[in-house]
Amino acid sequence: MKTFRLTLAYEGTDFAGWQVQPERRTVQGELEAAAERITGSSAAALASGRTDAGVHALAQVARLRAETYLTAEVFQRALNAELPADVAVLDAAEVDGSFHPIRDATGKRYCYVIHDGPVREVLRRRDCWDYRHGRLDVGAMQRAAATLCGRHDFASFQTAGAERATTVRHVRHLSIERGSEVGQGGAGQGRGEETVKSSDRLSAPGRSAEDWIVLEIEADGFLYNMVRTIVGTLVDVGRGAQPETWPQRVLASGDRRQAGPTAPPQGLFLVRVDYT
Repeated sequence: MKTFRLTLAYEGTDFAGWQVQPERRTVQGELEAAAERITGSSAAALASGRTDAGVHALAQVARLRAETYLTAEVFQRALNAELPADVAVLDAAEVDGSFHPIRDATGKRYCYVIHDGPVREVLRRRDCWDYRHGRLDVGAMQRAAATLCGRHDFASFQTAGAERATTVRHVRHLSIERGSEVGQGGAGQGRGEETVKSSDRLSAPGRSAEDWIVLEIEADGFLYNMVRTIVGTLVDVGRGAQPETWPQRVLASGDRRQAGPTAPPQGLFLVRVDYT
């Protein structure tokens, strides 16, 4: 039995999330099925986190255990030959069997992409929140977001459904930029994560980088739907429905009902998982 550490990219639109579910197409299900076709025996995969339906990954980390004589390099090529077009293994390494992608992680970075241009987004509608209610005030969102940085109890930004020993998390970096790019902000520099430029989306007349907003957040861990709830809360500030001081009051309340809506899944990307 070999243990592999895999780095995966996937386009989450047509998946019911990471975790195997009966009669549903999932990333874990596709990965395990591909490994089983290669090895002729069962394989078990565990990811650093269970992304929801519609959420994408630029660099998800997973452990895969399988009975095989193949080297990591050959196994990676074999997996990519078997996997569907919306999943790819970016890297594979054989590791000690004690490796645990959840417990061993020291941090994660996510980004969230919003399009708030005057005309609906057609070409990239599967990987952004196409916000159709006017221009958002990014300056107000930036100032409101500053209060969420640091170590806090983020119970107000957690959706029920996942038991956690603690709801305290340390947000190391939180940036919101218009016309920005995924992977450029603060703590993410120099770590080699994939970069997606807003300008790369602009292939037709009348489309502008200024129609795109990228939020990036890095923390030592995240609660269930924490990023999407933070985004929904900051969008309420950006559209003028709430003052810039509101997220700080939401944070202090410890009550999910006080926060904004959960942003749609298609704008969310898992950018990176960190290990020592």
